[in-house]
Amino acid sequence: MELINKALNFLFPQTCGICEKICDDAICNRCKKKIDKIIFPNRKCFLELKGIYYDEHMHIFKYTGIIKEKIVQYKFKDKAYLSKLFAEFIYANKKVMKYIFSYDYLIPIPLNKIRKRLRGYNQTYLILEELKKRENHIKIEIDILYKDKNIKPQSTLNEIQRKMNIKNAYSVKNIEKIKDKKILLFDDVFTTGSTTNECSRLLKENGAKKVGVLTIAKD
Repeated sequence: MELINKALNFLFPQTCGICEKICDDAICNRCKKKIDKIIFPNRKCFLELKGIYYDEHMHIFKYTGIIKEKIVQYKFKDKAYLSKLFAEFIYANKKVMKYIFSYDYLIPIPLNKIRKRLRGYNQTYLILEELKKRENHIKIEIDILYKDKNIKPQSTLNEIQRKMNIKNAYSVKNIEKIKDKKILLFDDVFTTGSTTNECSRLLKENGAKKVGVLTIAKD
């Protein structure tokens, strides 16, 4: 197995997810210094706001510049390998990791089966898989929240349309797993919050004690 890994590394060497130059990690030291200047984990509480079902939200970046470019490549340009880059952003930040460990487990926002087949992967789950390789104490649950409808892409709609579009698109199974649990939803981009709010509503109505949100970026 070690020989196979060496051969694969020779044929397909690790490259920096930002500058794409060969390096030993998901991001090179030079790019890391640039990214460190724009990382600002922002946590906001929503406990008493009417109509919002998630209790708090933390995002790591603003959805702009190089981060927006990389997320678009990751989701729509078949660059699944960038999951390592985003996982590294999370793992390297102590504030974000502390936030994660304040919850019982993580749930990636699910994709409908048709959308997943077309894309080839669920981009949120792929990042969490990479994160778990770095921190195996993280608990990920993928058999609770399901997306039943292949709706229009939220990114193509305005705020009112998003709320209507997302209605009844998700369902919850294995309800016993969420009773009195603190659940952290994970997504790549937060825009209006319609998706995370709908998922949070379902989790809360089925017994979740607390629901938080973590996203790579906020628009």
